[in-house]
Amino acid sequence: MSVWIGIDLGTQSVRVMAVTGDGKVLGTAARPLTSHRDGPRHEQDPEQWWRRLAAATREALRDVPPDEVRAVAVAATSGTVLLTGRDGRPLTPGLMYDDRRAAGEVERVNAAGAHVWERLGYRRMQPTWALPKLLWLLREAPEGARLAHQNDFVNGRLVGREVATDLSNALKTGVDLIEERWPADILDALGVPASVLPEVVRPGTSLGEVCAEAAETTGIPRGTPVIAGTTDGCAAQLGAGVLRPGSWNSVMGTTLVLKGFAPELIHDPLGVVYSHRAPDGSWLPGGASSTGAGALARELAGRDLDALSRQAAGRFGRGGGRPGATTYPLVSRGERFPFNAPGAESFTLGRVDDDVDRYAAILRGAAYIERLCFNYLDLLGASMDGEVVLTGGATRSTYWNRLRADVLGRPVILRENAEPALGMAALAAGPSVAEGMIRTREIVEPSGGTDLHEHYLRFVDELEDRGWLPSHAADHARERKS
Repeated sequence: MSVWIGIDLGTQSVRVMAVTGDGKVLGTAARPLTSHRDGPRHEQDPEQWWRRLAAATREALRDVPPDEVRAVAVAATSGTVLLTGRDGRPLTPGLMYDDRRAAGEVERVNAAGAHVWERLGYRRMQPTWALPKLLWLLREAPEGARLAHQNDFVNGRLVGREVATDLSNALKTGVDLIEERWPADILDALGVPASVLPEVVRPGTSLGEVCAEAAETTGIPRGTPVIAGTTDGCAAQLGAGVLRPGSWNSVMGTTLVLKGFAPELIHDPLGVVYSHRAPDGSWLPGGASSTGAGALARELAGRDLDALSRQAAGRFGRGGGRPGATTYPLVSRGERFPFNAPGAESFTLGRVDDDVDRYAAILRGAAYIERLCFNYLDLLGASMDGEVVLTGGATRSTYWNRLRADVLGRPVILRENAEPALGMAALAAGPSVAEGMIRTREIVEPSGGTDLHEHYLRFVDELEDRGWLPSHAADHARERKS
């Protein structure tokens, strides 16, 4: 029996899983992480990452024979960076993924790198991205300082020396994903010395082996290969088993995130879809909407959502049933995907009489936006003929799962486990083993009942009439039957 270790180094906790090739979890553990927040500041202590990771790995591996451990990989939050000395010790706190202190550097970054950011699809960096943070940190950096992403820091501790960074975590630091290297001309123009930057490798590349000191601290056997990981979002996609071209992972949590697998880079003139690089050199396109289940927390705070789900199923039938009202469920002002509309606001089409109607209207609107996202990806030329895997907190609602299958007009798959830590175990194991780790809980077929297509199109019309959805995207949505 072989075992692979996946580690998810998140914002609130670090989680570890020890997984066999057939998906059996032999050990799991988690430890909390604490942050310091103050206005635009969001920091964590990198030494805390290491201490809590070590405690979690020791617990997770307590009943795992050491000679069965084959490899370990670490996922981390996207855009979290720090500076270290050449000895790997932290010189700064970890500036977390949403730290905004570097906002003053963004214009300079976008002016210098516009031609590359445009080619890669995201078009403009944001104030919370890692490259602006690096410039901010370098203002007062001592000689010999080195950039480290969150998982670079702990990977370096595991190996006992400085390690390469992966393309996934380096995306927000400005790496050229097409050339798979740092864009020297841009970084030179921004005053970033080449000596600050680590080597860049693809996710899935071996970085070295667990050293003796790390083995004693973490319980991971000495000599275990340490594999370059990904950001937490890509790790969750791998954990969902979205490993083949044309397959998509739709994550409905507070907001909606779609991530897929494509053989070629998808170019989006609106810049709402951009891609990570897959371990095999393929692409992981995706986008993040500002809609999702967070609207339920705002509109139905304190209500029993499980009870509302059961009542909605009874009132509207399996899946869609009769259409009812539709709410465009923005969590906050402005939309990011499948269109860019900073001024977008929530609205409701139709009549809402009570909490059951309101609950169903929010779910219906979220499902319509999900379908519109798929329609927009299809417009860009993305393959849509693979599996659609649903993950996130919304999958707890049987009614919502059926509604989404009906609105999409295709089967949707629910996994037993789609955690980022599982995705890292799968990455550590490699593609020949990874598919066996992914277990399906249920396949939800569309009901074949009431056709929601016309109701969906009225929603599309409204988005276009308000000036948010471009006409060419609306026209394509009207042409698609699913």
